[in-house]
Amino acid sequence: MVGGGIREQTKRVLDNLAAVLEEADLDMANVVKTTVFLKNMADFAAMNEVYARYFAPEGVVPPARSTVEVARLPKDALVEIEVIAAQP
Repeated sequence: MVGGGIREQTKRVLDNLAAVLEEADLDMANVVKTTVFLKNMADFAAMNEVYARYFAPEGVVPPARSTVEVARLPKDALVEIEVIAAQP
């Protein structure tokens, strides 16, 4: 868990996901679906700024996404993201 706000936590979550994907010889381009769990939906815009850098650089179609607000996340995190990735 990192200190800071939603931007810092989103970056850490996505860096961690990138590392897990790399271990499976995949990368963010292999992600076909994400589910974002936010502690507060008011954080959506800030989370989305970071998310877009990983999944929607210019000219890239981002994966399908669902975003939901939840009452509580483990360790009182502000964001949790799960992904489904597919090999080409």
